Amino acid sequence: MMLWLLVLTLPCLGGSVPVTSDPGPGTELVGIVGGHDAANGKWPWQVGLWVFDPRYSEWNLDCGGSLIHPQWVLTAAHCIPGRNPETRHLKVQLGRVRLSHQGSVQVARIIRHPNYSLENGVSGGADVALLKLEAPVRPSNLVGWIRLPPASSEFAPGTRCWVAGWGLIGVQEPLPPPQNLQEVEVPIVANEICRQQYGNVIQDDMLCAGSEGRDSCQGDSGGPLVCKWRGTWVQVGVVSWGHKCGLANFPTVYARVTSFLPWIHSHIHSSP
Repeated sequence: MMLWLLVLTLPCLGGSVPVTSDPGPGTELVGIVGGHDAANGKWPWQVGLWVFDPRYSEWNLDCGGSLIHPQWVLTAAHCIPGRNPETRHLKVQLGRVRLSHQGSVQVARIIRHPNYSLENGVSGGADVALLKLEAPVRPSNLVGWIRLPPASSEFAPGTRCWVAGWGLIGVQEPLPPPQNLQEVEVPIVANEICRQQYGNVIQDDMLCAGSEGRDSCQGDSGGPLVCKWRGTWVQVGVVSWGHKCGLANFPTVYARVTSFLPWIHSHIHSSP
């Protein structure tokens, strides 16, 4: 079974922003499926992760992420390139729905989850990483942080949540100019239902969401899945992987945020 996730980047074509590509034969490429343009400031915690590709000497938007604290971004571990990634090769775009790495913020520290395995990749679980920004960001009507869910919070199957990203919208088809952030509402899918399709690769630290024609996809990795909890938006998932996109029985698999709360808090609160 072909799975999508971040693979590698295309060199810049015709001045458009390079995006993740080349997933191998049999994998379908689409961005946010069934979505539409997100309004400025609607998801103020949504960030774009720009990665420098030394082979082509260019910056590519490879993934999404979320601002969970004035100085910390949560993203997917598989979005961080290489065994020994360099902070100077990562920048974070904040407060914009259209793609641009101008004015983006430099990353000062990269922390992959210790249980994430470069050998096993996303199927091994723990597909989360933290990025510390060089300086705290100031909140505004366009920039803010998403709350993390209480450890005890549960979201029943069928709960309608939202995911956003700048992923591809068709086979080798980048999001067309002006490359506006896409958003789509997706239902939570029970892990036992998800296991019927994907098998036992679905672990307790994963969460599934999506339905036919409404889904996240390649290039959206690392972005937040957010749900309303007692009237407040909270982040319940991090886009991780899936089989094709928008298929009836193959929802996207997310890292389950409640599984990683102690790890997240230990870094954010111990940091000077």
